[in-house]
Amino acid sequence: MPELVFPSPRLHDSWLEARAEWGRDSHMDGAGLGSEDDVDSPGGFAAWTERLRGYGDRTRPVEQGRVHATYWWIAEGDTYLGAIDLRHYLNGFLLDAGGHIGYGIRPSARRRGLAGWALGSVLYEARLLGMDRVLLTCDPGNTGSVRTIERGGGVLEDVRETLVGPKRRYWIDL
Repeated sequence: MPELVFPSPRLHDSWLEARAEWGRDSHMDGAGLGSEDDVDSPGGFAAWTERLRGYGDRTRPVEQGRVHATYWWIAEGDTYLGAIDLRHYLNGFLLDAGGHIGYGIRPSARRRGLAGWALGSVLYEARLLGMDRVLLTCDPGNTGSVRTIERGGGVLEDVRETLVGPKRRYWIDL
């Protein structure tokens, strides 16, 4: 049975296996991984997961370009299946291209409904934070994400060119 868990060093081996499925240099939506993060060494991975957990604490400052966000991993036992994050507010880039919620499911775990299940759980968390609507974006050709967002209540606002390419932009009223 999958569950949402906070990022943890205990899933290091499984997380590395998932990254290998995506490709070492591929972007993993919802993971919060930066190009400078050392995730290969156990110590670096532990520091990264600690930093991810800290981004949800609104009493602590975040780095330039980041916003406060809560990160969860989708796991089944000791198996990392994916990630989802809830950004507590939007900066200019997120309003245009990124949205409040980002998620990614490792290739071997796709087509099981995990993204939709995780999205529903995080929408509940967004309500608890006092949000009344959230923005989600996806690439126009990502039919799996389009279906997930629309099934989750997403209403298409537009498709626009952004700094990272074209994006479909959806709002979900909470």
